[in-house]
Amino acid sequence: MEILDVRSAPEKPNPHNVSVRKLYDTEHAQVMHIELKPGEKMKKHITPVDVFFYVLEGTGSVEVGDEKAEVSRDMLIESPAKIPHRLLNEGDSLFRVLVVKVPRQTDETKLL
Repeated sequence: MEILDVRSAPEKPNPHNVSVRKLYDTEHAQVMHIELKPGEKMKKHITPVDVFFYVLEGTGSVEVGDEKAEVSRDMLIESPAKIPHRLLNEGDSLFRVLVVKVPRQTDETKLL
């Protein structure tokens, strides 16, 4: 059994300039922990695989394609492959999200 404390996972440099920690990475799936401080947001981008977001803490916004919704703790949001998406924290508290990519991404993410 392997156990990983999120706080011990190193932050991964990324073009969004937000806190991203890789928690799980196999040939089948990839799991990232994203933390957005108040006012932070990700750049709109496209991934070549399906993604889902699970909100761990706080309230924020998720954009998938032309849709935008406010989401909060314990909500799961689907984002199909090749559809532009991003996370935003327009509030005044921390917004933490678990991001799961299935199957594991092998092609590059494209920023828009």
